[in-house]
Amino acid sequence: MSVVAGDTAALLEDAANRIDEISTRDLQIILRRTALLVRNAGSITLDDATEEALRNVSSELVLSREDAIRYIVREWLERNTYLPVHELDEDGDVDGSA
Repeated sequence: MSVVAGDTAALLEDAANRIDEISTRDLQIILRRTALLVRNAGSITLDDATEEALRNVSSELVLSREDAIRYIVREWLERNTYLPVHELDEDGDVDGSA
């Protein structure tokens, strides 16, 4: 499967539209290529309102802009079942206190 940057958005949209039909292997390939494009992108240009919201989230989470974008995208992918959710082991050790 040969993919150029312009085709990646179309592939992601197509995968989302037929999520019940796409194989896990194909979805992994698409997501890895997308991650490479995002990682190698010089910057992502957003509208003013989105940039302000991103600055607020970055500040609140004490993350860089890029790390906040990675976090938000990962959370979205997990919540929309494109990535597996990492579950905590009930018997495992946890940091901190309750």
